[in-house]
Amino acid sequence: MDEQEYASLTDGIPPEELADFLVWRDRVKGTNISEKTLLATDYLNHFNEIVMLIEMIPDMPDMLEECYAWQPKSYQEHFRDSGFSDKALAIEAYEHVPSKFRKPFEDTIAQMTQVVDRTLARMSADVHGGDPDRLREDCRQSVEMIHRIIQVANGIIHGAAHVMEQDEIDLYLGSD
Repeated sequence: MDEQEYASLTDGIPPEELADFLVWRDRVKGTNISEKTLLATDYLNHFNEIVMLIEMIPDMPDMLEECYAWQPKSYQEHFRDSGFSDKALAIEAYEHVPSKFRKPFEDTIAQMTQVVDRTLARMSADVHGGDPDRLREDCRQSVEMIHRIIQVANGIIHGAAHVMEQDEIDLYLGSD
């Protein structure tokens, strides 16, 4: 790794986290865990699961019960319950994710959980309201918002520190 790559990789990581990060970066090399952040995209499968269930609601309103059965899981809970080949390493590495990535990642996951909760409440009202066109449109908008947040989380996992603006999330959460 040349100096420019090293500087790019470590930019924004506090000095007290850097040595630990570099050790863990070597430990995750060759796995499906990002060397840039120590995070794994497999966690996003947990949210893709609820998106698939939500997408079924307009055609099968009974799927709402399945959606309510889905529960958000923390990063570590997801990997404990998964068949991910490097799950023990993913769980352990999470404790060493630099704050530069961990904070925006956790904030983004919290936003996504808020949006999923609001989506389920909205879908429930729509199902019980009996307006299939509104149900379909609310479902479309909700899935679009969740996909956008998943993309942000995916970017963070791959080394971008961008997050969605809370105002945008609040606008969605407050809309009916």
